[in-house]
Order: sequence, then C-alpha cells, then structure tokens
Amino acid sequence: MGILKLILRRLLLGIVTLLVVSIAVFLLTNVLGDPVKRMLGRGALPDVVIARRAELGLDRPLINRYFDWLWGMVTGDYGKSFSNGAPVWDLLSDRVNNSLFLMAISSVISVPISLFLGAYAALRRDGWFDRIMSNQLLVLASMPEFVVGALLTVFFATNIWHLVPAVSRIRPGEPPWSDLDGIVLPVLTLALAVTPHVGRTMRAAMIEVLESDYVEMARLKGLPERSVLWRHAFPNALGPTLQVVALNIAYLAGGVVIVESLFNFRGIGIALRDAIPEANAPVVQFIAMFIAMVYVVSNLLADLATILVTPRLRTRLK
Repeated sequence: MGILKLILRRLLLGIVTLLVVSIAVFLLTNVLGDPVKRMLGRGALPDVVIARRAELGLDRPLINRYFDWLWGMVTGDYGKSFSNGAPVWDLLSDRVNNSLFLMAISSVISVPISLFLGAYAALRRDGWFDRIMSNQLLVLASMPEFVVGALLTVFFATNIWHLVPAVSRIRPGEPPWSDLDGIVLPVLTLALAVTPHVGRTMRAAMIEVLESDYVEMARLKGLPERSVLWRHAFPNALGPTLQVVALNIAYLAGGVVIVESLFNFRGIGIALRDAIPEANAPVVQFIAMFIAMVYVVSNLLADLATILVTPRLRTRLK
C-alpha cells in the first residue's frame, strides 16, 4: 500500500512537471520568430501575411492557442507542421522510433558496464585498476559528446581504422536496425557519455556501503565474501546509483540532438535542428515535450527500482 501511494505521488508530480514544462515550451516557441514571415520572405505583402497567419491559427489569442495545443497533446493530435502542413506525428513517428532505439541500445550497453566497473573499482580501492579507471572515467566525463564523437570518427571511420561508416544511412521508412554498421559510432558516443557518471557514482556508493556496519556484521557472522558483496553490499549501493542512471538515461534524450546531427542519424535530433531555424513551432513543441516525458518516466522508474533493490526502503514503505 505504501508503494502504491508513492507511485501515485510520483505520477502527480510528473503531471505537474509536464504541465509547467508545457507552459514554458509554448511561450518560448512563440518567441522563436514569426514563421509566416520566414516562409513567405520579407517581401511578402501584408495582406498575404495576415491571410497566412489566419490559416495557421496564429491570429487567435495566445491563451486559446495554448489550451488547444495542450488538449491536442493529451488526445494525440499534435498539430500540423508549419512548413508543409503535414501532421506532426506522421513526420516524426519514424524519427521517434529511431531515437528511442538509439537510446535503448546505448543504455543497455553502458549501464551494466558502468555498474560493473564502478563496483569492481570499489572492491580494488586504491589499487592499480581503481586508479586507472578513475582517471579514465574523469577524462571521459569532462569531454562533450561532439568531441568524443569526432575522435571516434577519426579513429574508426577514416584511414586510421576504417571499420564502420562515419554517417548513418537509414532511409525514410526503414527501421533503425536496417543499418547496424551506421549506428555503431552514435551508440558508442552516447554510451561513453553515460558510463563515466554512473561508474563514478557506483564506485563512491559501493565504497560507502563496504565500510558500513551491517556489511561488517555480515562478515563477522562468517558469511562468504561473495554473499556479502552481492546480497548485502551491491543492492544497497545500487539504490542511490539508480537515480544517476535515470538522469543519464534521460540525458540521452537531449544528447541525441547533438549526436544525431554529428552522424546524420535520422532521429528527432535532426528534426529539431531543422525545425528551429524555420520557427516550426509544432515540431519543436512535440520534440521538447517528448524529451520532458522521457525525463519524467525515467525518474519514476528509477524511484520504483530503488525501492525494489533496497531492503531498508521496502521495509519502510510496508
């Protein structure tokens, strides 16, 4: 019953967060510029501009347009693109699937590796593995994605080692796994962006748990070291780390904008890059709300996972 109340509270908080984000997104997209003047050019006649604004519904009061747009987001009517009049979902559905696939593969690869590296470095604290790994993770954490992606391109997609293509070759309508070679560098770039933060957090949490009283008590009771580590230490260290995992997975939703542009990956990143100069508000609004939704959902799942893997929290909520 306690867990159900927690879920309801988190859902309510998530809805409030999305509502606040929707207000900010709608207001900001309305100051990007006049899309009608960008479409028609500076030399357009005033009567033509007025007629086009009326056609797009931009002549209506801002508050009315916001509530209509918000209702459309709730009911699945995401509006039409200002540039060609096509429904936003028809334009972006394939791109959303491609970006979700890219984020999922990057998470599946980076999270287990970073958890293992952090836990093993804590077990070998102050050893050669711990020192080397800590320094390497710090270097990776300080490098932006476009730098990591550019270095990977130089090493693995040029004359040094021409192992994979430098750009993605996914065509419209094709699934993202149709070009597995082309997603190697984007996935590796995103994985390297997540691994250092999660790995360093896991190391710090594992060290703190290994020095706790209950782990020492488990050892004094004569439990095998493997049981002490994996049944007592690792689950309690995993709890706080899951919050960082959630933040980094959510961060991938924003990081794909840079990575997809770098590798010409056909996802929401390129769509957002093209929509902003055009002041294509419906497309920008949908992508911004999609990224916000990923943040809210990932944090909700992290809260639940933290409770499930932490015995003390499960007992407290019963």
